[in-house]
Amino acid sequence: MAAAARARVSGLLGSSRLQLGRSMSSGAHGEEGSARMWKALTYFVALPGVGVSMLNVFLKSHHGEERPEFVAYPHLRIRSKPFPWGDGNHSLFHNPHVNPLPTGYEDE
Repeated sequence: MAAAARARVSGLLGSSRLQLGRSMSSGAHGEEGSARMWKALTYFVALPGVGVSMLNVFLKSHHGEERPEFVAYPHLRIRSKPFPWGDGNHSLFHNPHVNPLPTGYEDE
C-alpha cells in the first residue's frame, strides 16, 4: 500500500516537472505562428502607432510661437560657480532665443 502511494506521488511529481518544462519551452507553441504574429503586430500596430505619433508632433508644433516674458524669480538660474566652458554663464546647449540668463534674454 505504501509503495503504491509512493509510486503515485512520484508519478505526479514527475509529470508536473515535465509539464513545467514544456510550458516554458519556446518550441511548444510553434515558431511559425509566433513569427507571423509578431510580423503582423509590427505592420498593423507598431508602424501605424509611430505614424500617428509623428503626425501628432507635426500638427502640434508651433514654429512662430512667442516666448514667455522673463520673470526674475530668485530661486531660478542660481549660479553658485561658473560653468566650466565658455564664459561660465551660458549652459552647454544654450539657445539665446529660448534659454534666459540670470539677467534675462540675450537678444532683448
